[in-house]
Amino acid sequence: MAMDRFLIAPFNTGLQTNVRPFLIMDDAFAMLQNAYVFRGRVRKRFGSVLMGTGWSSLVTAPLFSRLRINLGSTDGSGNLSGTVPGNYFAIGQAFSIGTEIFTVQALGTPVVMLDTGASATHTYNTSTGAFVFAGAAAATAVYFYPAQPVMGFTIYQDAGFVGVNNASTYAFDQQFAYVFTGGAWQRSGTGTSPEWHGSATDFFWAITWVDKGVDFDSIGALFVTNFHSAVPVPVPATDDPIWTTSDGSTWTTYSPVFAPDPNPANPQPFVQTARIIMAFKGHLVLLNTIENDNIITGPKPNGTTFNFVNRCRYAKLGSPFDTNAFYETGTVDSAGNVGEDAGFADASTEEQIISAEFIKDRLIVYFERSTWELAFTGNDLVPFQWQKINTELGSEALQSSVPFDKVILTIGQTGVHACNGSNVERIDVKIPDEIFEINDKTAGVERVAGIRDYFVEMVYWTFPASNVSAQLDFPNQVLVYNYANQSWSLNDDCITAFGYYEQQNASTWATSEVTWEESNEMWASGPVDVNFRQVVAGNQQGFTFFIMPDISRNSPCMQISQIATSGSNISLELVNHTLLPGDYIAIENAQGVTGLNGNIYKVQGVTDPNNVVVGPASFTGAYTGAGTVARVSMLNLISKQYNPYLNKGRNVYLSKIDFGVQKTTAGQITVDYYPSSTELSMITAATDNNMILGTGILETSPYTSIPLEAVSTRLWHPVYFQTEGECIQLAMSFSDVQIRNPAIAWADFELEGMVLHTMPVSTRLQ
Repeated sequence: MAMDRFLIAPFNTGLQTNVRPFLIMDDAFAMLQNAYVFRGRVRKRFGSVLMGTGWSSLVTAPLFSRLRINLGSTDGSGNLSGTVPGNYFAIGQAFSIGTEIFTVQALGTPVVMLDTGASATHTYNTSTGAFVFAGAAAATAVYFYPAQPVMGFTIYQDAGFVGVNNASTYAFDQQFAYVFTGGAWQRSGTGTSPEWHGSATDFFWAITWVDKGVDFDSIGALFVTNFHSAVPVPVPATDDPIWTTSDGSTWTTYSPVFAPDPNPANPQPFVQTARIIMAFKGHLVLLNTIENDNIITGPKPNGTTFNFVNRCRYAKLGSPFDTNAFYETGTVDSAGNVGEDAGFADASTEEQIISAEFIKDRLIVYFERSTWELAFTGNDLVPFQWQKINTELGSEALQSSVPFDKVILTIGQTGVHACNGSNVERIDVKIPDEIFEINDKTAGVERVAGIRDYFVEMVYWTFPASNVSAQLDFPNQVLVYNYANQSWSLNDDCITAFGYYEQQNASTWATSEVTWEESNEMWASGPVDVNFRQVVAGNQQGFTFFIMPDISRNSPCMQISQIATSGSNISLELVNHTLLPGDYIAIENAQGVTGLNGNIYKVQGVTDPNNVVVGPASFTGAYTGAGTVARVSMLNLISKQYNPYLNKGRNVYLSKIDFGVQKTTAGQITVDYYPSSTELSMITAATDNNMILGTGILETSPYTSIPLEAVSTRLWHPVYFQTEGECIQLAMSFSDVQIRNPAIAWADFELEGMVLHTMPVSTRLQ
């Protein structure tokens, strides 16, 4: 009997879990991990490369990608001592002097740090932040790496702004602001200006307000808030105000008075901070405010703060730096400044304001379980009023809202929502349960952050999965949405914040740490071109990296603080690692040891949030620092349960499948298969029973026996199955042997089509 042939192409549906696997679309996947659907084909997930240029070797390249602070320079003898800024001193922090790298691997008062060079003294007091260096490189800058989570990015449209799409990118960790300049991160501000005190869930919100100066030049002021303030108690020293800068380096606090008193000796209530700051219709708008009553006498304590969770407080039309910018109508201060149409509007709900975004010229505000519009009335006396759009769908995370021209996407309690200004609805109907996989412990939902990648028409949301131990707080997954064809997928990763970077210079091979084999992009494509707006991400150790869809490996963005032998395995100290048993990592740049660098290892166990055991592995020598870890993503594609004869009541015999794949140099993947709605691996079963059913290996490199394949871009390679069942489901992933081979693990993978060779066989009950 002749075989039937069924072509499955193009691929557009992506991940689909709303129905059983035998009912999903032919081109859909019951699991799509670390791959996604793109323009009719299945591609390997996005890769990443470290930010920074000017490094002298791959060992020093990570230094240019991390948020760092210049502590000064060594003297003529290579000496420098002092105290690092801030109040966080911990294992995992680092210093560098030229190419010499120092790693804090233990607590001590002081502790001798690991050292990749030959300095005579290198100590750090983890109780006070005091450091001492002696005998290092002379007259060389000393950098400190706080190693705290990246808590936000913003583009400041004025500081150092020259030309189009060439503005500066700023980043924030829990304590400091940084600006990317000269190919690396530098701290913005000095001393304690600015300095924040927030936790690892106090994410930053920033906007640029543009004023016309007296000479009619545009003056851009950057407003930044982390919404960290204790309520309802007197303001402690660790509460954070709103900070602002008009030049990118000099920062001042912004605490606008809203109810002045003509007697300067009387209290002057002010805004302590706000969750969200917006520039809207010529007004500076503060949403979800914390306000200080500044009352000296009465039943309440002096200077008590209160959180008005549903409040919009707006400035008068004009500059927010005017003395009376936020003065409520009818109030006057001792200098005679009168309130001019500033005030507040409270929404008629007790829910908190969580996030906000614009649709064209309309401001949509997300509460916990509802969506509202802050509508502009055009009335100077009452310029804004609240209008409810949806009563049951809101947002759960400050940074989860992603704007489009006609809709806003956000993550809510019940799904991924799209708001068009008049209606809110779920868009994740294909994957209705994935939203409930977000870890709701340890403020997991607050850690969700999203961004739009224009280059590949994707939206990414980072989140901590529910299968993560409560000890592992930080995100370890990325939800990927292709808005061009409404398809979904998932990635493994460690990202705390997303942002944009407007690339000032075109990339060259001299400034890239990836090899030609690991790059799948055309060298004149967008991500490497000058002034291209790239997606940048940061992680829990203060590393930053570019999201690169055409790079087939992940960047080395976790620092190894210590290495020790653990039986036939090794133990790695990786602060806030987010890894799970069964994950794979690559070790690179580890100094002082041999036998580890360039190899890929399986995570055998997780000791705690800062330590993992990987292997089998062994090494010789003593670790001196600079080691990094890169995630190695396991491709995991599980197809529909195929049976083209289902409507005839017949089982299916699958002879082979021809896979259309993009050519690679050395890539391959294993294609396993499950018969009759089981999860029985036929490859494993054959091996266990000493049967020969083939290896299931699909090679994406050209066959030497077929001359034209060497010059082809698409290859059609068969995999033989010769099995039957009520249905047959494919499982494509790397074997343990394959993923441990860097040439395979970091090769590209693109599936363009499949041709199934089948025939009907017995009825289902035979």
